Amino acid sequence: MRKLTAFLIAYAVLFALPASSMAQRSDDAESKLIEKARKIHRDVITLDTHVDINVANFTAEQNYTRDLATQVNLPKMRAGGLDVAWLIVYTGQGDLTAEGYERAYKNAIEKFDAIDRLTKTIAPDQIELALTSKDVRRIVRSGKLVAMIGVENAYPIGNDLSRIKYFAERGARYMSLAHNGHSQLADSNTGERDGKYLHNGLSELGKQAIAEMNKWGIMVDISHPSKEANIQAIRLSKAPVIASHSSARALADHSRNLDDEVLAMIKANGGVVQAVALKAYVDVKKSDLRAAKSAEILKEIADLEGFKVLDRADMLKLPEAERATYITRVSAIRAKAAPVIRERLKDTAPDVDVKDFVDHIDYLVKKIGIDHVGIASDFDGGGGVEGWNDASETFNVTLELVRRGYTKNQIEKIWGGNLLRVLDEVQKVAKDLQK
Repeated sequence: MRKLTAFLIAYAVLFALPASSMAQRSDDAESKLIEKARKIHRDVITLDTHVDINVANFTAEQNYTRDLATQVNLPKMRAGGLDVAWLIVYTGQGDLTAEGYERAYKNAIEKFDAIDRLTKTIAPDQIELALTSKDVRRIVRSGKLVAMIGVENAYPIGNDLSRIKYFAERGARYMSLAHNGHSQLADSNTGERDGKYLHNGLSELGKQAIAEMNKWGIMVDISHPSKEANIQAIRLSKAPVIASHSSARALADHSRNLDDEVLAMIKANGGVVQAVALKAYVDVKKSDLRAAKSAEILKEIADLEGFKVLDRADMLKLPEAERATYITRVSAIRAKAAPVIRERLKDTAPDVDVKDFVDHIDYLVKKIGIDHVGIASDFDGGGGVEGWNDASETFNVTLELVRRGYTKNQIEKIWGGNLLRVLDEVQKVAKDLQK
């Protein structure tokens, strides 16, 4: 009876409190949660495994020391507390000919050279290239930002497997064997569109490339090849593999995402999946609806200004000078449309956001375990969600993880610890193979 009386008194006191007192308690709890998240964010190494680059932003006149319109640059990394950015040597898929391979190789070398300029000439006092996990930790302790290099599409190696060793010497620490289109090495996930494949997985050259990557300490990235190519790569690799920017297909049915069968293989292999914050890979339906409604509003505003918005294919057909003028104009109209889109669609077609993104992290953690999950943005390559739309907003990911009850140790693993552990294991295998 005494317990019941005490409960009733406490209940009465609670509901006798003024609304302002209850709101104050809520505000206090929120402030404590944010401060807890900020401390964790400061203490852990935050690592994003996929940031695309344009060599035009690596010159003496225009570079990442300035807060450019890019989603990632040094000021934005500082503002958001992003410690490590994997800068991507990306080459689009071209013809499987000697001429195509040479064009691709030239493109790749230009991007390696651009990253060299940033870290050795433009801003060596602010950012340094890391080749190992020890480098990462040392550079972070020094107060500088960290650059690492991933190769998206091994098409530039052509038929010359010695280029794999050279890419490793230039700093590459992961590489995918295909992108959007079948390469000489592997089938692409894009084969799902028409069911047509070149190799039924990996080519013989692709299988040899896996062995060379193992030998020279380059992590095998399975984010873009076909499912069959990925299964073969996991089975062949003597070291753990990574998916540098892919999410869970069970939550978003896109060919770029990984189904439960492949996820289980990655776990058994000891690898890691870097969940990607690209809207179409996070929530297909939500992203498609938002994109369609946004396009309607953009067209409406463009029509008022007497401007015609082109689809990507028609835009690419424009002569270079006209294309540059078009991009400048359409960018201005997009900027004008952005607040209208936000206001008009906030209820009818809400944007894919940080919560949707962290849903994938939750799913992956439950499916394959905390030791096999990481984070990627695909910034400046189509990535970004509401709340994490550039590097300056990186803290919001940590905040959402804290809201969901992740501990500091778990967040440390997700934000980079798991990826660096895989890198260590890959480099250990490489040393053994080189002996």
